[in-house]
Amino acid sequence: MSYKLTEQETQSEAPKKLPYNLREKREKDAAYRTMIRADLADELYQKIVDIVIVKKKYKDPNFSSKDLAKLLQTNTRYLSAVVNSRFGMNYSCLLNEYRVKDALRLLADKKNADKNVEEISAMVGFANRQSFYAAFYRIVGETPNGYRKRVLAAKAKK
Repeated sequence: MSYKLTEQETQSEAPKKLPYNLREKREKDAAYRTMIRADLADELYQKIVDIVIVKKKYKDPNFSSKDLAKLLQTNTRYLSAVVNSRFGMNYSCLLNEYRVKDALRLLADKKNADKNVEEISAMVGFANRQSFYAAFYRIVGETPNGYRKRVLAAKAKK
């Protein structure tokens, strides 16, 4: 007697493996996120935007949440709560999102055609190739090389 699994059974037993060791996003409910005062959260949010985004501290591969908390004169738990509630992601994802946005711009620019992907990843603040590829693929849905080839080919057709 042969037993054949239905499509639903095979999907539930073996979850689809995502490239670059990516995992499905899970929502967590942490009580401390709601305990922070709204006015303090707004003030910290503005300072985070100024330091991380405007001053482009995301380009520093060693810029940790501890460093940012020290600059903001707060603790990492408050910082984490504000980043999670206001940006909808954790600190690492926030930095990686801006790094990838910067990388998208650099990869699409013909002036950077002589630079390889690893050089561009270092320019935007990634410490290693694996982190860059994983973040890029998670955010963009394709590899940096694939993106660069597609965009530059489209520009060449114009």
